[in-house]
Amino acid sequence: MMKYTELLYAVDDRVATITLNRPDRMNAWTPTMEAEFREAVGVASADDGVRAIVVTGAGRGFCAGADMGRLQGRATSSAPIAAPPSGDGDFDQRYSYLLAVTKPLIAGINGAVAGVGLCVTLYCDLRYMAAGARLSTAFARRGLIAEHGSAWMLPRLIGPMNAADLLMSGRTIDAAEAESMGLVRTLHAENFAAQVQARAAEFANLSSPRSMRIIKQQLRNAAFESLAEATRFADAEIPKCLETEDFKEGVASFVEKRKPAFTGR
Repeated sequence: MMKYTELLYAVDDRVATITLNRPDRMNAWTPTMEAEFREAVGVASADDGVRAIVVTGAGRGFCAGADMGRLQGRATSSAPIAAPPSGDGDFDQRYSYLLAVTKPLIAGINGAVAGVGLCVTLYCDLRYMAAGARLSTAFARRGLIAEHGSAWMLPRLIGPMNAADLLMSGRTIDAAEAESMGLVRTLHAENFAAQVQARAAEFANLSSPRSMRIIKQQLRNAAFESLAEATRFADAEIPKCLETEDFKEGVASFVEKRKPAFTGR
């Protein structure tokens, strides 16, 4: 595992927490942070001792977007902006690889989030936001367009009209309004990190890793397939479930009224 300079990585109770760690800059996104983040996600994904992943920010904010110092330099330069290379597949793009992570990926939005920081959270399975925190797409108010697949993700998460509102206005909204759109779930600001950890630990310790992996695949593929295709996939997977250790343990733990001890097999 590489030594991180712009994020923190820790594992507790089967939950890996990746903390963006530039609090003096509101965790503004940099190429270094992006590379370290991708590495950390890969480490958590490959670790059998990790069953859920939380992404959060240090200090007062989650991520204020791209580092404005770097953007200012771009505004006075005629050099083209080179994006990191990506593949041709839907899950091979700059941030869409997060959709292919097989474990629950949870954004703990502890404070202000905007721009690319918000885009990263769109690719998470769940978004918990501290009450009173604020978010913005910001792009239109910086002379930019909807970046990083956000114009594809947002309508599917909150509907076309809400997506048009956030993307074209670039306005700032608070956690309560974001929750009303279905974009986040709000948690109390006090002890926010502990609340997110507790919810992540429920996924990690009470749900079958195998079941979550396949359910994530179902949810991910639903955007690209028909109802008939989705149903046929589920029908083919159910008999496989019945032969697994996790199914037997799930039934036994329910009958015996105890917490399950899933193996993922």
